[in-house]
Amino acid sequence: MDYDEARESMVREQLEGRDIHDERVLAAFREVPRHEFVPEDLRDLAYRDGPLPIDANQTISQPYIVAYMTQLLELAGTETVLEVGTGSGYQTAILARLAARVYSLERHRSLAEPAAERLNRLGFTNVEVLMGDGSQGLPDQAPFDAILVTAAAPEAPAPLLSQLAVGGRLVIPVGLPRDQILERWQRRGGTWHIEHLAPVAFVPLVGKFGFPENDEIL
Repeated sequence: MDYDEARESMVREQLEGRDIHDERVLAAFREVPRHEFVPEDLRDLAYRDGPLPIDANQTISQPYIVAYMTQLLELAGTETVLEVGTGSGYQTAILARLAARVYSLERHRSLAEPAAERLNRLGFTNVEVLMGDGSQGLPDQAPFDAILVTAAAPEAPAPLLSQLAVGGRLVIPVGLPRDQILERWQRRGGTWHIEHLAPVAFVPLVGKFGFPENDEIL
């Protein structure tokens, strides 16, 4: 399979063909080899218009959703970004192409360690993958110019909001497993501008300010 050709088709048809217009975001999707971030037996499906399963019962999101959430952060290249939910590291790599520094939190060691190795092998030097409860954020490195959460929480976690810099943006899916909405929170001094943007379907954010690990709704 010609992965370069498949990646270009993905950008043209799935991203440019919809409402992804940020040229820096489009360039990042052209540069990052998505097939390196999916299980080897699924690589020929890497550029299709849909999510794919990875280890620990998690998923790598649909390319369009990754692009849409990334575009909502409005990154200029100077930002420090927190990602909650490293997964395979694909979203992490996209963010690393667009920001100065990326911290990524992952609760599953079986995902965090391979993702860190993969990102290092592919030359991403401005990324740090850490183990931890993503719902509590990373206070030692706060404030963050942007925070992106790749799992659904019952509400925007208070620690993440507190770690967002003035002028910063938090993008997060909020709701129950079958009833989620993508939200963007923008911090404007002492007030918040909150947008409810689109229905989405993400795995649950497990943690102190997310869902309990053994919650029956999961």
